[in-house]
Amino acid sequence: MKRREFLGLAGSAAALPLAAHAQQTTMPVIGFLRGSAATGSEYLVAAFKKGLNEAGLIEGRNFAIEYRWADDHPDRLPDLAVDLVGRRVALVVGNAEAALAAKAATTTIPIIFATAGDPVREGLVARLNRPGGNVTGVVFFLAVLGAKRLELLRQLAPRSTTVAMLVNPKAPNTEAERKDVLAAASTIGQQLFILEVSSVRDIEAAFTTLMQRGAGALLVGSGAFLNSHRERVVALAARYAIPAIYAQREAVVAGGLLSYGPSITDAYRHAGIYAGRILKGEKPGDLPIMQSTKFDFVINLKAAKTLGLELHPQLLATADEVIE
Repeated sequence: MKRREFLGLAGSAAALPLAAHAQQTTMPVIGFLRGSAATGSEYLVAAFKKGLNEAGLIEGRNFAIEYRWADDHPDRLPDLAVDLVGRRVALVVGNAEAALAAKAATTTIPIIFATAGDPVREGLVARLNRPGGNVTGVVFFLAVLGAKRLELLRQLAPRSTTVAMLVNPKAPNTEAERKDVLAAASTIGQQLFILEVSSVRDIEAAFTTLMQRGAGALLVGSGAFLNSHRERVVALAARYAIPAIYAQREAVVAGGLLSYGPSITDAYRHAGIYAGRILKGEKPGDLPIMQSTKFDFVINLKAAKTLGLELHPQLLATADEVIE
């Protein structure tokens, strides 16, 4: 081999790592920010990636993801959001609290939220059909379904004179959910008391309190905190043999009795689709707020049998999914 040819090949080989490095540095990076912990949120990440795939994008080829988790400490979100903005991510996706923190950190980087509340009332966007600015997202209305969950719980446990409810006071949609359930309970004459929980210790103490106060059934509120600790809540409900209804299907998969609400998994899939469209050049302010329309009523037969509950055939017939 001639010396000139050898030098040419050597130069090409040396350039390969540099080219690969350049490709990595120019690949769009998505900041995935949530107030919850990483553990228990894997299915949301998977759903988000599925939406990106549906938009024609593949991780490692068209985008990369950096994750930031507040581990149920919402006060950490502002610093985590500032960190992502400092790293010049292409966009940020997260729940309502995370999106608000990101919005405070940047007015230029696109932000996609997935929220159970009213994004206008929460201050995320000015309007739904054409949000403007750098924020758009997906709404899955969990909070306003508390009355429906109370109705289903009464059908399943009609002899329960008193119902307890767990809520996280730090969640942005808690006040709307609280009002919705209290109004429904007042209308039907149902005795209801609410216990606030924002830590694992609070959850343990709440079950002790609700049993002392004679609660015969439990309504578990919505929000990232209670969802991320669903296995703990499900285990305590089983230990104290109290029928409980949850906002999301994942709690029933974990052994809970029943759930009713929109699919948060579907919401994050739609968020992934929006992320793909933005990475391809569309502006977030031009993308209307999307409403997740997939609702799930799920019953766990094993949990019902353990509690000694007899399920009416009509109730079973209305379920979207029955886990045996």
